[in-house]
Amino acid sequence: MAKTTSAPPKYLETPVGQKPRVVITADPELDDSNSLVRYLLYSTDYRTEGLIYTSSQFHWSGDGKGTKLSVPGREYTRFGPNPCPCTSWRWNPKERFIDDAVERYAKAYPNLRVHNSAYPTPAALKAKIRWGNVQFDGEMEHDTAGSNLIKSLLLDTEESPVYLHAWGGQSTIARALKSIEEQYKGTPQWVKIRAKVVRKAVIHPSGDQDDTYAKYIAPNWPDIRYRQQAGGVLLGYNAQNIVSEADRAYYTAAWMHENVSSRGPLGAFERVWGDGKQMVKGDRFDFFGIADTSADDLRKQGYVVWTKPLGKGEFLGEGDTGTFLNLIDNGLGGYRGATFGGWGGYARQGPVPAGMGGFELSFGGGGARTRMATHPFLAAVQNDWAARFEWAVTPTYAGANHNPGIALVGSGAITARPGAKLTLAAKTSDPDGDTVTVRWWNWQKAGSYIGDMSVESHGDTAVVTVPADAKPGDTFQIIAEATDSGAPALTHYAKVVVTVAA
Repeated sequence: MAKTTSAPPKYLETPVGQKPRVVITADPELDDSNSLVRYLLYSTDYRTEGLIYTSSQFHWSGDGKGTKLSVPGREYTRFGPNPCPCTSWRWNPKERFIDDAVERYAKAYPNLRVHNSAYPTPAALKAKIRWGNVQFDGEMEHDTAGSNLIKSLLLDTEESPVYLHAWGGQSTIARALKSIEEQYKGTPQWVKIRAKVVRKAVIHPSGDQDDTYAKYIAPNWPDIRYRQQAGGVLLGYNAQNIVSEADRAYYTAAWMHENVSSRGPLGAFERVWGDGKQMVKGDRFDFFGIADTSADDLRKQGYVVWTKPLGKGEFLGEGDTGTFLNLIDNGLGGYRGATFGGWGGYARQGPVPAGMGGFELSFGGGGARTRMATHPFLAAVQNDWAARFEWAVTPTYAGANHNPGIALVGSGAITARPGAKLTLAAKTSDPDGDTVTVRWWNWQKAGSYIGDMSVESHGDTAVVTVPADAKPGDTFQIIAEATDSGAPALTHYAKVVVTVAA
């Protein structure tokens, strides 16, 4: 195992007033493609530095030379006859889903720009597309255009974090780190180079889908921030069978048709249940496009039914969206610090588990489960998404709704003693002249205090009482939630972090 420096690592935060720098690495799973649609609709809120094809245990292209591979414990070993070793796995030889998504974005761009001038040009996004390490599950022996791009970002002179999103496997990210190690380890520059990479790189994983984190990154770069979140909105496969009945309304075929599927070229690109499409011809794991067919009938047709079939037109899945939701400029600042949190959840405590990239809730056929409580952010997340799709098909600013604004009166970081009463205040605005309603609440799960806090919400002001049994260092996250009267109703936030004084 590589030795870490004796001093604690110095980590960078995105400078105030700048947008976070983001690299997306993705395999061609349907939920990656769907997450990319949402990502592009929010491309106003970050600097896209890379859109990179990569492999995973679920999808790899092969090397075109007839080389065969089989890895124990993969999906092809778990469900019936094992077709591997094989020369590729669930990969379309003509794969181009990232390019296709950007081309659809280009068609929507003229309208999108009317509603927010910060949308990047299609040419700017196209210039960021690269091919990474796609040939095999976990292959990181060779430099690729994608790994070289990540390497260059980590080594450039800009002192700001680079958020590396792993929607598939982490082999392309691992190869970039390995290439840096091979070039500089044992040289006089190594200590400084290693420290630079550690303070800049932030990995946002959707599980360890090819074991390269466990086998290479964690042992050799243990100080790199690896942010797995908990408590975010649930958008993976089978989510509608797990969320509350109230939240399920945002996954139905009717809601998807009205707000997504019918909304122009990007909406048509979003995959939904029973849409007649298939990733790779003959893929027995991909039955999503088949409508009105029972699980038993699908099995009779030779499909591996690994999640419950749902109704035609329903939400299909975006298992990787949670990796970037905290980067969205909604006022929550969810990507700042280790525990702040936002739509994508808050920092998970404890050891990093091996993962299936959002598939944990789906395997086993999607049987009955106790439904979750209504999520405090899900309605706002889906309404906001619907508004972006509306922008994509609306050529005038007045023809669509836009987010309200909210700003705290005073500091967003307060230190107080147990038992203290605090008065908080905020000011609101709305670009469309809508009425704005403010609700204040304690995001209990995101704070460190075990228990709740009294919050009296009075419109633009609130009175909060620090619990008498709070200990020094305990934290509370008080959310000021501003929602407008438009359609769909849109929300923006401010956050007050209360820390208990010694």
